[in-house]
Amino acid sequence: MPAATPASVPDTLQQRLLACTGCHGNEGRAASDGFYPRIAGKPVAYLYNQLLNFREGRRHFQLMSYMLDYQSDDYLREMAQYFSSQHPPYAAPQKFDVSKATLEQGESLVKSGDPAHKIPACSACHGEALAGVNPAIPGLLGLPRDYIIAQLGSWKSGARRAAAPDCMAQIAEHLSEQQVGAIAAWIGSQVADSRARPADHVAKPMPARCGSMPSADVAH
Repeated sequence: MPAATPASVPDTLQQRLLACTGCHGNEGRAASDGFYPRIAGKPVAYLYNQLLNFREGRRHFQLMSYMLDYQSDDYLREMAQYFSSQHPPYAAPQKFDVSKATLEQGESLVKSGDPAHKIPACSACHGEALAGVNPAIPGLLGLPRDYIIAQLGSWKSGARRAAAPDCMAQIAEHLSEQQVGAIAAWIGSQVADSRARPADHVAKPMPARCGSMPSADVAH
């Protein structure tokens, strides 16, 4: 019998990005393991910056670096644009045991910060609804607790870096382990509104200058 003709695979961006959705979930909605983040609907410049950071070694995850090492800037922009335009429903928050006091502390830090220890509110930069701000500040909605803990820990240790001035590294330096856990627990326990979209601008001057938003107004 003649050999079967191999199935034809369409050369489309969606087909090529199956390499991403294998970990980040269909349409980039996030996996269920609590580690891989949602990338769907994030501001396009944020996604592009993170792809660059992995390619250039400012962020470290072997699989990401391996896939991105030889990709062009234009292709990274195309990838970022695709996932930024996706808006699938958010998954339900993961179940975990945490005290009421921890959740209250986390909510206070997210909404009001801790000025005495030079910790601004998360909402001061990431938006009142925590849905992010265009063009380059990510939303925090739907991020798993374990992922948030891992990223804040990476900033504290210097394993994760961003364009200077690296405002998140500066903020993370002032966070205690307890505060990191509280912030992650509160954000990770919230039910995300699938209608939420990144804001078009920061509502108030940002509390610190940030390399990812070089033109943003900064409070003095």
